This record gives sequence, C-alpha cells and structure tokens, in this order.
Amino acid sequence: MNRRTLLKTLSLGGIGTLIFNSKSETNKKTIRPLVISTWHNQGVAANTAAWSILNNGGSALDAVELGVQQSENDINNCCVGLGANPDREGIVTLDASIMDHQGRCGAVAFVEGVKSPIALARRVMEKTPHVLLVGQGAQQFAREQGIEILHNELSDNAKKSYDNWLIKSEYQPVINIEQSNKPAQSTKITVPPAKLESEEFNHDTIGMVAIDSNGNLSGACTTSGMAFKMRGRVGDSPIIGAGLYVDNKVGAATSSGNGEEVIRTCGSFLVVEFMRQGYHPTDACKKAVQRLMEITPTNPKSVQIGFIAINKAGEHGGFSLNPGFDYTATSNEELHQKHVLKSMLK
Repeated sequence: MNRRTLLKTLSLGGIGTLIFNSKSETNKKTIRPLVISTWHNQGVAANTAAWSILNNGGSALDAVELGVQQSENDINNCCVGLGANPDREGIVTLDASIMDHQGRCGAVAFVEGVKSPIALARRVMEKTPHVLLVGQGAQQFAREQGIEILHNELSDNAKKSYDNWLIKSEYQPVINIEQSNKPAQSTKITVPPAKLESEEFNHDTIGMVAIDSNGNLSGACTTSGMAFKMRGRVGDSPIIGAGLYVDNKVGAATSSGNGEEVIRTCGSFLVVEFMRQGYHPTDACKKAVQRLMEITPTNPKSVQIGFIAINKAGEHGGFSLNPGFDYTATSNEELHQKHVLKSMLK
C-alpha cells in the first residue's frame, strides 16, 4: 500500500479495519460451530446441551438458551437458578440476559420464582420493545407469557448455607459483606470464585457465547448473584455490555466474577471492541482486565474477574484478574475441553 492510499484509508476511518484484516489474515482455519461457557464444572453439561443444537445445524441463539438452562434447572447449583443461595433476606432473586446476531437483546433482573430467567429474557427480547424488565414487572410478564413460576422456597443446600451465614455474620448490614465470612473479625476474602466455609462457592455465573454453522453469534448469561447480597443488588449479568455483549461482525464476550467491577468497565463490550481492533480473544480479554485494574477502587487481590470470548473466525480465549478461572470449549475439534485462564495477578 503506497502512502497516498494509506492516507486515504485513514481519512475514511479505516484504521480499525486495516488492523483487523491484517491480523485476521493469519487465521488458517475458521472453526464453526463452536460454543464456550464459564467454568468446567457446570460447563460440560451446558455445552453438551448447546452442542446438540449446533452440531445439527441449529442456531447459536437456541443453543445458548438451552445450554445455560441446564444450570438453571440444577437444584444443587449454588449460584444459578432457584436452588441457589439467597440474599440477606433469605430470598432468591435471579438475573439473566441474552443477545443475538441481529443486535437484539433482552434481560431480566431481581426476579423471583421464575424457573428459567433466560427464557424470560428471550421473551423480553422477542416480545417487547424493551431490553430490561425487573422485579414484579418481570414476574408479571412471565405469567403473561406462560413461563413457569414456582414457589420461592430455599433448597435444602441453600437453607443450610443461609442459616449458617445468619449465625456467623449476626446479620450485620455491612456493605460488601459477601466478600468476607466475618467482616468484623476476619480479613479472609471469599469473593467469587472463592469458597465459603461450607465449601460452596460464594457466587458464580454461567455465561455462554457461541457461533453456529452459518457464522452467526449469540450469547446468554444467567445467575442468582452473590450469596447473601444486599436486597435489590444487581450485578453485571443482566446488563448488556457488562456481563454479555455480541457483535456479529466481530465476536462475542461474557464475564464472571465481581459484577460491580465489570459494570464499572463495561467489560464485555470492551472485550469485543478490542477484538474489533484485531486482537485475539485472549489478548482482548487481557486488555480488558488491564483496564479494570487501572480504574478499580478495590484491592485487585480481593476480587475475581474473568472474561471469555470468541471471534468471527471461531477463535476463542479468556483472561482473569486472579488465578483459578477456567472455561469449557466445544467444537468439532474440542470435546468439552477445559481451558485454565492465565491471570494478571499470581
């Protein structure tokens, strides 16, 4: 390219395209279909369900919905669905979001009793002019759509965890109490994905992004949020651009960990924008974590953040703030492969 052509291209705002094309040309093979999800312990079941659709030519949108529903339906999952740990009032509240290749998106937050928040989020996307419904309004919409609503009773595991938490914390309404077992006496950190004394994880989300055989991207994210959170707390999972983002020209990303930090950086959107500049998904996730470290007012060692992403070529990767984060990848070349992320801190 000569100097005149280069200057003309730059004047037309083509620098991002130049960078993206120059790097994407190194891809030897396009991998489709492909699905990745946060965490291997729950990711295998989720990816198995999603792959049953993708491997038969189905859409990424249908795949991610069915995939994360496996975690929602698991009554023993501490952190997703109605069997999960409650807030400080002993009530389980759920959040979810979904986004497709057309840029459509839907989400629900602070919703009670809904068996499948991700199904409700999809209805918000497809049946309303809105993106996000919350609380009683979201529950009312679920009833109107015929989505199953159950009595919001704690599962046996959640009730045990909640009873233990009440005793140890003495129900002190301390901000960010979910980050410590005994805020007044202990400095032990139990932020996601660290374990509580009961050996259960304090919190985690299932986030899933996929590309189908037609090259279309979609993503889904669903969670109960942090265990014993303040009543009404909502994290990044139902926030489009924070917990989940999809751009069908570029790629898709999702996050897991401390939602406040992800919201602060518009994390998943940021990952996709770095991929737009030509960065590999792993490098895009790393740069998003670096940005988070630059602006967070929180001690980075006291929180966990992880991003995973795929690009249009079917490359995937991730990066985390602290060690211990992994994800599951499924394609014709990888059968529910576990990937342990590199981290910024050691």
